[in-house]
Amino acid sequence: MPTYEYECTACGHRFEAFQRMTDKPLSKCPECKKPVKRLISAGLGIIFKGSGFYSTDNKKSSSAGSTSATKKDSGKKDSKVTA
Repeated sequence: MPTYEYECTACGHRFEAFQRMTDKPLSKCPECKKPVKRLISAGLGIIFKGSGFYSTDNKKSSSAGSTSATKKDSGKKDSKVTA
């Protein structure tokens, strides 16, 4: 369920509400019971920066990982050719 942010037009109180997308927007401030407006926000997405987010990044060196994979692949190809 999305989180919506509201602000009271009278007292300025800001609060968040977990609502379904099909629910009607809230209309009253929980503090003073005056009208509120729903704020538009971009939402916070996850931003991955740097290394360490992929399984291949955890290895000591990327060239060692690709070399071992190449040896395994070449061994498989040789066994297919000879069979």
